[in-house]
Amino acid sequence: MTANYIKRIEIESLWRGTRHIVWDLQPGINVLSGINGVGKSTILRKTIRRLTQGKEELERNYKQLGVHLTFEPEEADCVRFDVIRGVDRPLVSADILNKVMEARLNTELDWQLYQLQRRFLDYQVNQSNRIVALFTAADPEAQAKASEIAQEKAHFQDLIDDLFAATGKKIDRDSNEIFFFHLNERIPPYLLSSGEKQMLIILLTVLVENHEPYVLLMDEPEISLHIEWQQRLLELITDLNANAQVILTTHSPAVIMNGWADRVTDVEDIIVE
Repeated sequence: MTANYIKRIEIESLWRGTRHIVWDLQPGINVLSGINGVGKSTILRKTIRRLTQGKEELERNYKQLGVHLTFEPEEADCVRFDVIRGVDRPLVSADILNKVMEARLNTELDWQLYQLQRRFLDYQVNQSNRIVALFTAADPEAQAKASEIAQEKAHFQDLIDDLFAATGKKIDRDSNEIFFFHLNERIPPYLLSSGEKQMLIILLTVLVENHEPYVLLMDEPEISLHIEWQQRLLELITDLNANAQVILTTHSPAVIMNGWADRVTDVEDIIVE
């Protein structure tokens, strides 16, 4: 059974027999803070590793990993999730990938964008199928509901245009894939700046989940983001999908500045000796 969100993260012996962690989570935004070296990223990495393990692997490795997750509902045994990391490193296998792909991929952000292009196409097919189903079922409100579905993609495009307005970039609304117009030239997303790529990846990841409940885990997503974008980040995520549970680590006060301070947990407050 698939969960709606994670209710609690428990980690035994975060640091070699010490620092047991018990973190109770909210359905929406959850921010983990603390000084460098206290274990924020380790908690996130262990949680991600637990989520990626199958049932048999989990049974074999539970004692070694030491992570227990409580879901909502509690009888659930898995949850849908996405992972976004802030650091943009060069792709080790970029040359190999580029030999078999049309796109020029140089960094991990490029690779994430390439994968999201495929998901974005699937998202649009799903939207079209939903609209066809409305009219096939002779729903008396089909026209209004279809317009609302179509507006979801347009709203995402409006947000991106607004964010990128300062650099004169506009999203190509006639393309089924993500492209931009800049200085009268049509460019792929791989030519964006690191900050633009990072914001596009986050918002596109949220969009393609199509308002479904799922978990978005982010380790220091503010890296490369302008301070104004950091301030808007959580608002934009909840705007695109109010059913997403966000679990993130951050060093930036700007991320929580606009009304999210009550969603912050310090690592020291979830340590159980």
